[in-house]
Amino acid sequence: MQIEFVAASEAETSSGAWASAAFEGGGLSPGATRFDQAAGGALTRAMAAARFTGAKGKTLEVLAPPGVEASHALLIGVGPQGGFNAARVELAAAQAYQALKSCGAESLTLSLVGASAALAAGAALGVRLAAYRFDRYRTREKADAKPTIRTVRIAVDDVAAAKDAYAPLAALADAVIFARDLVSEPANILYPAEFASRVKALESLGLAVEILGEAEMTKLGMGALLGVGQGSSRESQLAVIQWKGGGDEAPLAFVGKGVCFDTGGISLKPADGMEDMIWDMGGAAAVTGLMHALAGRKAKVNAVGILGLVENMPDGNAQRPGDIVTSMSGQTIEVINTDAEGRLVLADALWYVQDRFKPSLIVDLATLTGAIVVALGHDFGGLYSNNEELAERLLKASQASGDWLWRMPLPAAYEKQIESDAADVKNVGGRPGGSITAALFLQHFVRDTPWAHLDIAAVAWKKPSTVATIPQGATGFGVRLLNQFVADSYET
Repeated sequence: MQIEFVAASEAETSSGAWASAAFEGGGLSPGATRFDQAAGGALTRAMAAARFTGAKGKTLEVLAPPGVEASHALLIGVGPQGGFNAARVELAAAQAYQALKSCGAESLTLSLVGASAALAAGAALGVRLAAYRFDRYRTREKADAKPTIRTVRIAVDDVAAAKDAYAPLAALADAVIFARDLVSEPANILYPAEFASRVKALESLGLAVEILGEAEMTKLGMGALLGVGQGSSRESQLAVIQWKGGGDEAPLAFVGKGVCFDTGGISLKPADGMEDMIWDMGGAAAVTGLMHALAGRKAKVNAVGILGLVENMPDGNAQRPGDIVTSMSGQTIEVINTDAEGRLVLADALWYVQDRFKPSLIVDLATLTGAIVVALGHDFGGLYSNNEELAERLLKASQASGDWLWRMPLPAAYEKQIESDAADVKNVGGRPGGSITAALFLQHFVRDTPWAHLDIAAVAWKKPSTVATIPQGATGFGVRLLNQFVADSYET
């Protein structure tokens, strides 16, 4: 998708499709007012005939309005005029693209005459995210199923200011799209070594990337992570990504679960829906996307991302229920269910990042449990934390970014569910409070560092999606959240 910022004078003279905002109560935005005048009141007449009120999310389309070059004109309702903020304009721009993407026109002009540069930049971000498609493996597709809009031109009062405001958001859009691509790839293409290779390529952005193989992890004593991958013919990997944009302060640490495919191992999952397990590396994709965004916008912060990349497969060499493994921390783990593998991967990754980097905080992300879907549905990620300030900052960033979190408890009383008769801890605690006991398990591998665990199993993939900026499939959840979190609270 090509984004262009153009002068306000071009808004009424452009061919192709056109769109602008209408406010609740029937008021037109300045750009829509100008267009309506050029079109001899076509929009006003259409609004009256259709009883269009400008309510948030409602649309009104006019074909070939007179007096202008546009083939289609679209009004997007944005609600009350006083609420026309960055989030609303982002969503409205995405809705405009979704409504007109297959109309036959090759360009769409969004008129934001009278709006600030920041609002124009937000509109561009909304279009970029809405236009995402993962179609690289399609060899044929019906012509009417393909979007025709290739260029979106955003008409603004100050083109230079809009371009400047959009620059960091362009880097964010690139990062979200990169993460979505990772999550969307099939597992025969994106296995641990290939994931690591794509991360290594991000050194071109200024990131420092190290890849540890099984030999290095064996020397480090990562028996928990390696146990998960031992049934696969694909070698497990640990990717270490560093961004050094700050001073001498300790880095912020982000850890991602990267199970590139999860069969459940010997505790085999049902066949129905198993194909969805290509996105069980959504946490690692989100961390990668965050590091991509930080480097892309040259963030003034030190950060490190750790990705535990494995495949969980059934095999004669696969880990069995009842096995006991020794983690990097020295703690022993009784494996009750091999389908509770993500927490084993994170146990060693969490310990590694603390041992090597002494970070000021840790946030881990993982598509960890089906239990969080039962608890929160498909719109919220679960937030667990041992630190109130860290939790509050994440919740604030979730509201600002639109990647919603809900705080969950870490009751010490539930520890009894993961007590083992044969080892220091066991990897599952039964069905009751399954997401909670998974988080409590991870807490065993966190020292005194402020830590938060985000269970994103419910939000890494949308099928179907009802949000204009998130087409069906991979969401990239976590990239915007963590980028906002870092920018708001930790950049120097």
